[in-house]
Amino acid sequence: MILFPAIDLKDGRCVRLVQGDMSRATVFNDDPAEQAEIFVEQGFSWLHVVDLDGAFAGKPVNATAVEGILSRLSIPVQLGGGIRNLATVEGWLAKGVTRVIIGTAAVRDPDFVREAARRFPGRVAVGIDAWDGKVAVEGWAETSELTAQELGQRFEDAGVAAIIYTDIARDGLVQGLNIDSTLALARAVNIPVIASGGLGSIRDIERLLEPDCTILEGAITGRALYDGRLDPREAIALLKRAA
Repeated sequence: MILFPAIDLKDGRCVRLVQGDMSRATVFNDDPAEQAEIFVEQGFSWLHVVDLDGAFAGKPVNATAVEGILSRLSIPVQLGGGIRNLATVEGWLAKGVTRVIIGTAAVRDPDFVREAARRFPGRVAVGIDAWDGKVAVEGWAETSELTAQELGQRFEDAGVAAIIYTDIARDGLVQGLNIDSTLALARAVNIPVIASGGLGSIRDIERLLEPDCTILEGAITGRALYDGRLDPREAIALLKRAA
């Protein structure tokens, strides 16, 4: 079980949103690379980064901030936001991103996801962000008619490395992960699933270590780390003891 600390980038700064609303952004660090180093010092083994502006623009916007993070880290980084074509995938992987996350384009252009996964085995993930079970796109500004399970099943044979599943209604509220929906998706596909949206305390970590959650690859945590509700060292120690 991997615990991924999250860095969301807006205007070059490290922020957290509430339910994906760009107008409800709280700045937690003006230096994302410094924040990334803090996470490494705390003992995390992976980093989850999202270019929020890029998700809305459909192309990378916070490239300078991402490159700053990559230049100062040795742990693997997965990156999403504005990745809509093969040139962008190839560019980020060449710059040191371990795994790219494709969200909107997974709905709009599934053939692109399949081609990217074929060309870069093990390095392409799909981001499925859902509101009331329906997949949201364009930085969560639009909702499609696809369900999370329908979208995940599109890529069963594509060689996708992971699915990052976010319950938008819980994101940024630190009220707990939507374990039921996450497990339903994980059982419906043969692709590793990472839980996201709402992780709020050590109780969520304990829940992830229960037997039914062993099918999950990990979980992402953001605001709970920044505001001190989740002690990173306690969480990592708990995960290591259970490994």
